[in-house]
Amino acid sequence: MIDKIAFRSLSYGLYLVTAQDGEKQAGCVVNTFSQVTSSPAQASIAINKDNFTTGVITASGMFEVSVLAQDAPMELIGRFGFHSSADTDKFQETETRIDEAGVPYVAEHTVAHFCVKVKQTMDLGTHLYIMGEVMESAVLSSEEPMTYAYYHQVKGGKTPPKASSYEQPENAQEQKEESEGAAARTFAWRCTICGHIEYVDELPDDFVCPVCGVGKELFERIEL
Repeated sequence: MIDKIAFRSLSYGLYLVTAQDGEKQAGCVVNTFSQVTSSPAQASIAINKDNFTTGVITASGMFEVSVLAQDAPMELIGRFGFHSSADTDKFQETETRIDEAGVPYVAEHTVAHFCVKVKQTMDLGTHLYIMGEVMESAVLSSEEPMTYAYYHQVKGGKTPPKASSYEQPENAQEQKEESEGAAARTFAWRCTICGHIEYVDELPDDFVCPVCGVGKELFERIEL
């Protein structure tokens, strides 16, 4: 028997993984970055195989990891976590720096960064386990790093379907109510950043997206 609730007791962080292959840049959010050995310094990530960033990492053999600080805004998390680098330039409105290997990393609202050279990969089904040697690292600020629990409990963040820790909703009643609510309407409001949908007549002026934290002005009306 597997009790999925038990997995919620595990501790995670929140990280921005970035990579570059030629002129192609990509980045996404993961919660699985961890150190695996100290000498040599090696670290690993688990990343969804469907992510555009995964292909850029495997093609280039390098990736960067930025450790998010607690003050990281939901707009930054939403930009990297709920869009695809295949059709979105996530770096355009983001403060970045270039490491010694020429890989860009996010330098705003981050505690530290790590440049990793890929040494080994393993197919995990939906995800790819990537382990490598840390070639460069540095502390970027004295802020507290954001844990996954902080992201959920304080920031009110949600887990995207491609995340390693994503769980399908198990409350059938909640799913039924949401479905019935949507069926009874002819329109709704969709967040242009993360795709979250609100089934209401109007959004209040002080409304913020419960997933990525953007304001009412970044929601669009959609027909159902």
